[in-house]
Amino acid sequence: MNELTPLTGHDLTAWGHTPGPQFPALLERANTLLGTGRNRDDIREALAADLPPEPVEYPLQSAADVPLFENLTPADADEETNLSKVRETIRAVMETPTVVSAAIMPDACPAGPVGTIPVGGVIAARNAIHPGMHSADICCSLMLSDLGNADPKAVLDAASQVTHFGPGGRAQGQRFTVSLDLLDAFRANPFLNSAKTIRAAQEHMGTQGDGNHFLFVGTSRRSGRTMLITHHGSRGPGAKLYKAGMEVAERYRRKHAKGTLKQNAWIPADTEDGVAYWDALQLIRKWTKTNHNSIHQATVEAVGASASDRFWNEHNFVFRRGDVFYHGKGATPAWRDFAADADPAGRTIIPLNMAEPVLIVKGADAPNGLGFSPHGAGRNWSRTEHIRRLGAKTPDEALIEEAKGLDVRFFCGKVDASELPSSYKPAAALEAQITEFGLATIEDWIDPYGCLMAGEVPRYQRRVKGRR
Repeated sequence: MNELTPLTGHDLTAWGHTPGPQFPALLERANTLLGTGRNRDDIREALAADLPPEPVEYPLQSAADVPLFENLTPADADEETNLSKVRETIRAVMETPTVVSAAIMPDACPAGPVGTIPVGGVIAARNAIHPGMHSADICCSLMLSDLGNADPKAVLDAASQVTHFGPGGRAQGQRFTVSLDLLDAFRANPFLNSAKTIRAAQEHMGTQGDGNHFLFVGTSRRSGRTMLITHHGSRGPGAKLYKAGMEVAERYRRKHAKGTLKQNAWIPADTEDGVAYWDALQLIRKWTKTNHNSIHQATVEAVGASASDRFWNEHNFVFRRGDVFYHGKGATPAWRDFAADADPAGRTIIPLNMAEPVLIVKGADAPNGLGFSPHGAGRNWSRTEHIRRLGAKTPDEALIEEAKGLDVRFFCGKVDASELPSSYKPAAALEAQITEFGLATIEDWIDPYGCLMAGEVPRYQRRVKGRR
């Protein structure tokens, strides 16, 4: 190449400079030096002081150096096997450079390949938000409304007409309203400002999805009053935020922490990306709370009741204390004021299974739980293994046997065997371990009248987006 040929941005990039706002001035300076007769090697050396610093590489740390608190006492061989797998996966997570402590709850069980945060896992990370640790079901949460003396059957009947389970969202003409202020806030955030995310926020309002999400009606043991409880997360908008967050976290991982597992990539909280992602999480949290509220309020109006009390809590989310970010994957924050709208009385909600009471507890902010309590009963084996263990018994037969006397309904018409009570850990054991490890104080038990689950979706129905 002729030494007098003007230098370009490609030359600067080849020399290791990063494109950005500083590029025009740097290029002008390079060509000025070229015009004075300096050769390219001299110019490259003259500009070396402006090279960006070498990226900091964060190596894996030893899990042995990170405190791990176990709040789980295995009761049988299945529980021993489960705990062994939980230990294996959470210790691999603890090698992530940002992690400063970890805990497992009584409901802990693996949730993916080794190195993936388990259900019932809590990870504390300094100055880092790990999207993979709150998972795609961001802000999966529970809300309770006290409906006084309302007839439980009437409440469940009304709720069955109000709510929506299954894949996709609501069809045109059946959608719940989303406030323009909330949609505008989505548009102002770089992680949420996409046509698909905005559309999902509109279509999925008033929906609960599938899997273990439910609508439960029961009676308070302490007051005898009827309670409505919903369980679901942020649906499509949350899943899209998770995907966007993982993409940004992966860029940081490739630059600074190649040894870290992809599912444990993080966004530095003090960066522009970190601030925007934290704000996006709060907006998704607001959307999810609105979603719960919309289903509760529509049910209240349909049954002609009123709600004298309502509170909620999330268990797939990130909570901040100073510069440490606590990632609860299927774990419930158990300290007062974990959020500005946390219940003033410090109550949170822990469901067990469809045939057992929902627990109302007050958190203990236990150091051995990193301030968390369980989110539910958890599983000792996979959904597939549970179905295998049913043997010749059909899901319908098992439901009749396990939920005798309860009004259990499946929105999509077919019993989901993986949600039967026998697929979960024994409720009594979980309740006992909450007390044994001092994770929370049980204040009330909401005994079940019945519930509405998603159920298995027929194959033809899965192909029809938005169908009820």
